[in-house]
Amino acid sequence: MIHATAAAFPTALGVAAARRASGRDLLSAYVAGMEVSTRLGAVARGGFHQVGFHPTGVVGVFACALIAARLSGLSVAQMADAQGIALSMASGSMEFLQDGAWTKRMHPGWAGAGGITAATMAGAGFKGPGAAYEGRFGLFSSYLHKAEQDEMDLSLATAGLGRTWEIDNVAVKPIPACHFTHACADAAVALATTHGVTAEDIVEVQALVPAGVHKTVCEPIGTKRCPQNSYDAQFSVPWAVASGLARKRFGLTELSDEALNDPELLALAAKVTCADYPDAPFPKYYSGEVVLTLGDGRTLTHGEEINRGNPDRPLTNDEIVAKYWDNATTAVSDNRAEAIRDAVLGLDAQPDARAFAAVLAGVPV
Repeated sequence: MIHATAAAFPTALGVAAARRASGRDLLSAYVAGMEVSTRLGAVARGGFHQVGFHPTGVVGVFACALIAARLSGLSVAQMADAQGIALSMASGSMEFLQDGAWTKRMHPGWAGAGGITAATMAGAGFKGPGAAYEGRFGLFSSYLHKAEQDEMDLSLATAGLGRTWEIDNVAVKPIPACHFTHACADAAVALATTHGVTAEDIVEVQALVPAGVHKTVCEPIGTKRCPQNSYDAQFSVPWAVASGLARKRFGLTELSDEALNDPELLALAAKVTCADYPDAPFPKYYSGEVVLTLGDGRTLTHGEEINRGNPDRPLTNDEIVAKYWDNATTAVSDNRAEAIRDAVLGLDAQPDARAFAAVLAGVPV
């Protein structure tokens, strides 16, 4: 479970633009980096989160080191040194979950800075340890507790390498919040839309989620029911469910200050309790189910076993472009949004990554 692109693509873009590499080379380095971070993340089988490390930063730095090394023309031996150097730069704490701190937002960028630094040092002849992943004090031994080490699977790092491309298994989020909230949010929207229930009709709400996600999106329950800021709300199943039921959506507007102070949303969130989703196929799917108890005695239930955006239930290209458009037009004009969209979709034919970066930034080359 890792936000792989958040670290990998900006790193590829920055280094490629600095070196005036082609869009095709940028994409190749990005894809290679995605294989590193997704595979290393898979080895831990969710263990990093359980012990309080954020894989986007901890694992992302190894991907970024490879991306920078590839675009800088380093040798295989230098790339290996860069991985060893990156081991001393891997970082990212989950403590932000406790109070909505901003530190999660810096983890992808810090991974990029660390990866570029590691590659630069390796290119200058600096030596890194050879067993960065599997060594006695390597990534997994140092960052996982004994119980999590017993659950990890090192074979996942190289399974089908060069034949199976893990980038095809990366999910695209349809909702601007923690992926663990999505299925319950969609279930709540389905119930509100299908049955026409209102907040006044609802006596009690139960949200069922995989046991492995409770720490992240259900605890502490007081904060999850009454988010103090948008970050709290993004990691709250009660808030996702309340938004889905009351507003039939869980989007950017449901993370605004206005929404966080909406008495109807707060009252609904206060009615939500969390329990285990039975036989959850986690972490393959981030399942969710919502059970409503109504004032007239009825019980309504809707479950989403496979979350939208999952590789087994992917968003279409048109849905991804529509999501892009909704987000981009909150910050730039329609004309600029169109130019950026076209540049991204034509990246593989772009001869100069610096020109591509200039389109994104809205500045002349």
